[in-house]
Amino acid sequence: MRVLVVLTLILAGAWGAAAVAAEVAGRRHAPRGDLVDIGGRRLRLVCEGPRSAAPTVWLEAGAFSGAADFAAIQMALTGKGVRSCAYDRAGLGYSDPGPRPRDGAAIVGDLEQLIGASGEPGPFVFVGHSMAGLYLRLFAARNPQQVAGLVLLDAATPEMVEMPEAQRFLGRFLTMARIGAVAGTLGLTKPLYLVGDPIGLPPAGKTEKRHGFVSGRQSRNALAEVESWRSAARQAAASGPPSDRWPVALLTAGPRSPERSAWHDARRAAAPAHALFDNIDAADHRTMLGLTHAGRVAAAIVHVRDLAGQSPFTTSVSGRPPHSVHEPS
Repeated sequence: MRVLVVLTLILAGAWGAAAVAAEVAGRRHAPRGDLVDIGGRRLRLVCEGPRSAAPTVWLEAGAFSGAADFAAIQMALTGKGVRSCAYDRAGLGYSDPGPRPRDGAAIVGDLEQLIGASGEPGPFVFVGHSMAGLYLRLFAARNPQQVAGLVLLDAATPEMVEMPEAQRFLGRFLTMARIGAVAGTLGLTKPLYLVGDPIGLPPAGKTEKRHGFVSGRQSRNALAEVESWRSAARQAAASGPPSDRWPVALLTAGPRSPERSAWHDARRAAAPAHALFDNIDAADHRTMLGLTHAGRVAAAIVHVRDLAGQSPFTTSVSGRPPHSVHEPS
């Protein structure tokens, strides 16, 4: 009984400390960027780096986050003199919620409005991480004039979502998202603020990422996106394959394994024949966005930006001849 009481007190203390830390950090560190009105709702937009005649880089995050995930990559791009923009989708981070369902059509519609309201001139090099691959496939099909190039970071394709392994993964992920939404709503995720971030972000991004960890509102809106992933995949598939008019780079993470090879092969099969490939062996799905690997990712983005408007695309992101989609990396 005493042990149970002690454990309860420890957990209560951790919850209280995390709640206080989150509150203090929220007051001390205002979020980066601006809130941009898209017609009665506002989305948080973070644009950094100098303006130039070259295409701006537009970054689309994966699940459960937004601009915070790209803080390290934006810092690396700014260091290279490249302008970039990242944002929080509706209901995530610091953005206002949007109408349901949160499928690909809804998310792409918001993105189209945000780009129009941002004042940033296109076309853009679009970068998508994880499930953002579905949204960028649909956006590019609907707005080809806005696309100068694509960089896909361990990104999903609608073809991958149909794989049995992916269906099982989505089922597990949906269960976790539902649990997270309940826990976040009840305030049980507060101790996660003390854990840090799993990506390895600079201080500003780390604070914003922690803010999302403990946000019940974000967990509920992230669940709404996860619930619509299959719909988003069908919408992306119906839009057709990626155009061969733009340079495309696929960056993946982690050492080869049977499961990972299946994912990588599916990504390659869905890519244009001229797509460029690079695998960051020392990274994983999340850390590829962090400070450790931001320079390598930024170099690939700059490479694609430099290729924009050129054809055929004859060099890889590593400077070697491009891999065929049928060859191992």
